[in-house]
Amino acid sequence: MPSATTITTDAPIATLINVFTVRPDRQRELVDVLTHATEEVMRHLPGFVSANIHASTDGTRVVNYAQWRSTDDFQTMLDNPDAQVHMRQASALADRVEPHLHTVESVHHR
Repeated sequence: MPSATTITTDAPIATLINVFTVRPDRQRELVDVLTHATEEVMRHLPGFVSANIHASTDGTRVVNYAQWRSTDDFQTMLDNPDAQVHMRQASALADRVEPHLHTVESVHHR
């Protein structure tokens, strides 16, 4: 299993794309909360592969692109009390949270 983000159509992983809508004055704080949660909790949980935190240039979105070894590992993370603390902190900063698991259907390179 790769230890870094690898985007390919044949990877047997669960890909979380979580889009947070946030006020621009809270974007940096949300990025910091997600980064801290990843460093302190998420990356130590079974099945964690990678996480990438993106901040929109207009200040209104933060996107967490995370990969888990399986849907079961992702669900186990959701049930983890330590992870839940951080997820509540992130949700409190956002106006809207849209987490969805995805499959990679197409990848293109130059």
